[in-house]
Amino acid sequence: MSGCASVDSLGPATATEQEALITAAATTAPDLQPGEKIKVTVFGEDRLSGEYEIDPGGNVSLPLAGTVKAAGLSNKQFEAALTKAFRGEYLRDPKVTVEVSSFRPFYILGEVEKPGEYPFKGGLNVLSAIALAGGSTYRASRSDVSIQHSGEAGFKQYPLSPTIPVLPGDLIRVPERYF
Repeated sequence: MSGCASVDSLGPATATEQEALITAAATTAPDLQPGEKIKVTVFGEDRLSGEYEIDPGGNVSLPLAGTVKAAGLSNKQFEAALTKAFRGEYLRDPKVTVEVSSFRPFYILGEVEKPGEYPFKGGLNVLSAIALAGGSTYRASRSDVSIQHSGEAGFKQYPLSPTIPVLPGDLIRVPERYF
């Protein structure tokens, strides 16, 4: 490994960490995060319904409800928080639904043809992420990839496999192979 690549690396992910990542990506919906766009629907109240972006502080500002914390909550938890915020002198029994209209992008760098920012889509894995970036260069590693998940301190090394999911906000680095 080159000296600069190891500075922010946490080392290889264990088999247990890989299984936990795969299971979490397949079975749980991610919590709401800053930078995501959400669609809020208040039944019977078209002027309150609409698309909103979660600000960098993790909040959403809505008419009548004010500023409501969204980051770290599931869709259902945020629906409950909005229902409570809307209930009062204006609405008696508001029916609120929340869905994510666009997730935070993921970023890919290193030995790919077009490094940069790409929109996240459900079901994305490391191989499809590399394909979105134009494929790997001839110098790219054919066996592993480094991923820094949102909230982690550094990169972990994962096998280059279709079973490794990409999550919203991931930073993916395709390392150079050693001949």
